[in-house]
Amino acid sequence: MTHPAAPSPIETVWHVQATYAPDAAETRVPFRAAHMARMRALKAAGVVTEVGAFLDVSATVAIVRAASEEEAIELFRQDVYMRNGVWVEIRARPFGRVRN
Repeated sequence: MTHPAAPSPIETVWHVQATYAPDAAETRVPFRAAHMARMRALKAAGVVTEVGAFLDVSATVAIVRAASEEEAIELFRQDVYMRNGVWVEIRARPFGRVRN
């Protein structure tokens, strides 16, 4: 009898960083409620495992479950912040997340 292989202790996810525009502290205000609701929904769905922003309003950082770099970036391109110029750049890198 063969036993199924144990899952890897490391899950490959994406570290996404979205850079804020220089005036983002002011320009994000009318979009913040929608942005926060979307991030909470993505967390509840398990797509985003962690998300937050640097307190100096320089960038948002998230850990995202996605099939590819393009998919991870597209998830953030669809956000109200990117569509309204609050974010100016999105980058993603593969990240090894330790499973529970």
